Amino acid sequence: MFKPEKARQMTTPVLIQSVDYEFVKGVNVKNYRNAANVFVNWASYGGTEVQRDGVLAVEDTAQLTTWFNPNITSGCRVIRRGDGAIYEIIGEPENIEMRNILMSFKVRRVKGGA
Repeated sequence: MFKPEKARQMTTPVLIQSVDYEFVKGVNVKNYRNAANVFVNWASYGGTEVQRDGVLAVEDTAQLTTWFNPNITSGCRVIRRGDGAIYEIIGEPENIEMRNILMSFKVRRVKGGA
């Protein structure tokens, strides 16, 4: 069976949290619940340069590869088990080669860890 290079070693444990929306006083409020514990290949490549309000900054981003799970969607959060850092999924996760075996997605840090 074909296995891409970036899927050979999935050793980083993460917790996937799915999102539920609750309508409270006229506003949609996000509620996160634990959905799955998975192992991923975590590749950060040093982050992504972004420019906000005329200031150049480096945003903490990473590319994750894991086994296919249809419950992992663009609204989910990823919590890295090693330090508790919280990331949000950017865009829609890619079903690699549409085989329902592996998936890849980009994440951006939203809260710090240890």
